[in-house]
Amino acid sequence: MKKQLIIAILFLTFLPVSVNAQNARSRTYCNPINIDYTYMIYNSDKDISYRSGADPAVVEFRGEYYMFVTRSMGYWHSTDLQNWNFIYPEKWYFQGSNAPAAHNYKDSVLYVMGDPSGSMSVLYTDDPKRGNWKATPSIIHDLQDPALFIDDDDSAYVYWGSSNVYPIRGQRLDKNHRFIRYGEIDSLFNKDLSKHGWERFGENHSDGSQGYIEGPWMTKHNGKYYLQYGAPGTEFNVYADGVYVSDHPMGPFNYAPNNPISYKPGGFMNGAGHGSTVIGPQNRYWHFASMALSVNVNWERRLCMFPLYFDNDGLMWTDTYFGDYPRFAPAEPGKNGEFAGWMLLSYKKPVTVSSSVENHTADALTDENVKSYWLAKDNGDKQWATIDLQKPGKVYAVQINYFDHKSGLYGKIPGLRHRYIVEGSLDGKSWKILIDKSSSFKDTPNDYAELPQPERVRYIRYKNIEVPTPHLAISDIRVFGVGEGEKPVKVKNFKVERKTDRRDAMITWTSQKNAQGYNIRWGISPDKLYSSWLVYDDNELLLKALTVDQEYYFAVEAFNENGISPLTELMHVK
Repeated sequence: MKKQLIIAILFLTFLPVSVNAQNARSRTYCNPINIDYTYMIYNSDKDISYRSGADPAVVEFRGEYYMFVTRSMGYWHSTDLQNWNFIYPEKWYFQGSNAPAAHNYKDSVLYVMGDPSGSMSVLYTDDPKRGNWKATPSIIHDLQDPALFIDDDDSAYVYWGSSNVYPIRGQRLDKNHRFIRYGEIDSLFNKDLSKHGWERFGENHSDGSQGYIEGPWMTKHNGKYYLQYGAPGTEFNVYADGVYVSDHPMGPFNYAPNNPISYKPGGFMNGAGHGSTVIGPQNRYWHFASMALSVNVNWERRLCMFPLYFDNDGLMWTDTYFGDYPRFAPAEPGKNGEFAGWMLLSYKKPVTVSSSVENHTADALTDENVKSYWLAKDNGDKQWATIDLQKPGKVYAVQINYFDHKSGLYGKIPGLRHRYIVEGSLDGKSWKILIDKSSSFKDTPNDYAELPQPERVRYIRYKNIEVPTPHLAISDIRVFGVGEGEKPVKVKNFKVERKTDRRDAMITWTSQKNAQGYNIRWGISPDKLYSSWLVYDDNELLLKALTVDQEYYFAVEAFNENGISPLTELMHVK
């Protein structure tokens, strides 16, 4: 097949059209968020084609939600934080916004910043669905990763920073005088690699010589100012958000003892950094952040969202427990985004396929590794993949994560769509349609479909009909539900050895034959086990994310397709 090359022509003025980007509302969702990610133009000079979504700035405006994402040629709108429609604004940045900022000013006007040049005006509109953005007649220079915050007394502030050298900075703005800067630029805080293990660079914080600090976002809660920031690098599994807290928008700021507060280092797709915090449905906080795919280029990313809390001591924390498994949706009454309890039925289960190319074979479809993928010989409707779950189980949902293999697509392209059918069977002979997307007009690169009611099956078959790319490539087909076998028992011989370098701890335990993996949980007190790390097929973890002068409590649980074991007794590590 000849290489398909489609280049979206980018205009500043568009017709105000919205494109539906996700399934009709279900009770649950699953990270990465399933939206119609834009094909990047950032590396188009090298003919590298990939989708990406990163650095989300999510704000509520007049009871609805808007999500601004790096280089997306527009932005998204939602009424429930779950189903998102893409907006082609009348006026926008030619190259898309970069690490954008957004702020709702008293429901009267929506402000945005994010010029890729680093020199920018504050944009504003009272009609973001139309997107008739106007610019204040002034320019603020030398900003990267800006954050705009207007306090209750109308005082305005800008925060910025994206560097492995320079700190997060802040400055007052005069909102009533074209957002002109005044007052001194303050250096608010910087990374501290010698004390904060999680700020170290590399996969699993393996490079202690450097680290980036970037992406500030301000949240005011109960009179306190929570200035969030991302570290150590967007391409790594350990990309996370931390927070400093103050009684004033310009500090002095104090490092939160439970940092990082948004951290998802283990599982199918990892990272939870450079985010934003918004009050969503049911008056609950949610945190949106970036996840690393990083195969075609380091900047190939997806988005995630997690419920966020403030505990009785005022500590901000994000619930990333089983963070890429199904969770209840923001609008689901009384659930607030908690883990649904549906396990992964498909992990490392045998797969047969219609065809495969080179080393992109069938086993990639169930390996829980987003960086590997199955590649079929063509993208036609004769391609299929069948997963043998080996035992019957009750299936609740399926997630299909498509991959960009030499896609040749660039920019925001209307009319893309994914069409397929998922069937289930108990015997591999008689099949029932579980998910029917044969007539879908939606672009769903990380499609997640919750079944209307759970189905007891042993076999799952994906049948391709149409994809928007010249190649059919899928990184994983993830089948969620509840198995009919035994859960693992409580983990034995759990040990935590804090190293001489107090940023590190070696965690070990005895393997269980029937366990898929283990979930390490830790926190700064017995009632604050806010952090977790999914580990598959191993019985040890070198955790390099600790703060030097902080004591911790640890526990571990085992899991498989049937459920989760009891948590071990807490281990106090000084």
